[in-house]
Amino acid sequence: MSLKNEDFSSTDPLIFNRRLSVAPMLDWTDRHARFFMRALSKNALLYSEMVVTSAILLGDSHRHLRYNSEELPLALQLGGSDPKALVQSAKMAEEYGYSEVNLNCGCPSDRVQSGRIGACLMNHKELVAECVAAMKAAVKIPVTVKTRLGIDYQDSWEFLADFVRTVDAAGVDHWIIHARKAWLKGLSPKENRDVPPLDYAKVLRLKSLLPSKGFSINGGIRSLDEVQILLQGTHPVYAEVQNQIISGTKLDGVMMGRGIYENLWILREVDQKIFGEKPTAEPQSQKEYLLSLEPYIAKQMEKGVPLHLMTKHILSLFAGQPGARKYRQIMGEQSCATAANISILKRAVGAISS
Repeated sequence: MSLKNEDFSSTDPLIFNRRLSVAPMLDWTDRHARFFMRALSKNALLYSEMVVTSAILLGDSHRHLRYNSEELPLALQLGGSDPKALVQSAKMAEEYGYSEVNLNCGCPSDRVQSGRIGACLMNHKELVAECVAAMKAAVKIPVTVKTRLGIDYQDSWEFLADFVRTVDAAGVDHWIIHARKAWLKGLSPKENRDVPPLDYAKVLRLKSLLPSKGFSINGGIRSLDEVQILLQGTHPVYAEVQNQIISGTKLDGVMMGRGIYENLWILREVDQKIFGEKPTAEPQSQKEYLLSLEPYIAKQMEKGVPLHLMTKHILSLFAGQPGARKYRQIMGEQSCATAANISILKRAVGAISS
């Protein structure tokens, strides 16, 4: 089957580094947001929103799987618990040229629990292992798992270690651990991102438990300085657990979510600070960056994409600068108008003081 993503190029999707990745965020990390992110960092590993297998297999698969080749390296996060459906979806992901397929075992939403998707899968370790083994046998791209530290009152170290060991034996290529447990009842998905306390120590202990396996940490990380010390092994948590981990244990990657989405401009420093490359020459300013997106936005509008579905991803671009409030007002309100056009970008940028 031929690849079906938009404007496919010969970029090898398997060549990438996991030092920094951008978390899958429902309703946010769509293909437009990812295109905007990639314009600032060529190295960060990007993730799709979670896509349930039924949407791919029973719905408009191309709508859910299409992307722009510039987004690579790009991982597809799948929601599901049926091995056959996951295999079919993983095969399609590989055919479309995705760099990785990731199984969601961390989403606490009520909407997905009924379909045995997300964090509730931590109660079904053998099933998750079966799903991973089936996908591993079916595709050549990496199969990874994103999970929590536990669910509800099942949040002991023993419960977590047993889940990870059991599933890892099926051949997981990399683990992404959201360093909070999930409350399946009583907290909303939004509250589950903030209320359960962070426990970075358990993530380090998992890495020490399986030292040859890659582990990325997710949750509460807001700056590239924190990313650096987590990767270097100088974060205070390393000292806290030094008697519980193998000497020299270090995390392999950091996944940031809202820390990047709410401050998109910090991605411009990622290739230099996190991947050790020379500073990028362009863009030099947020204004220059925003205006460089015009051709993409105009092209998508010609295809029928409403302007506001794209501009929502860049509302916080000038946060803290004089005129930022007016910028957000123009971009947020005028982008939703029936007659909205590309000129709104220049109008909004004009509100920012030089």
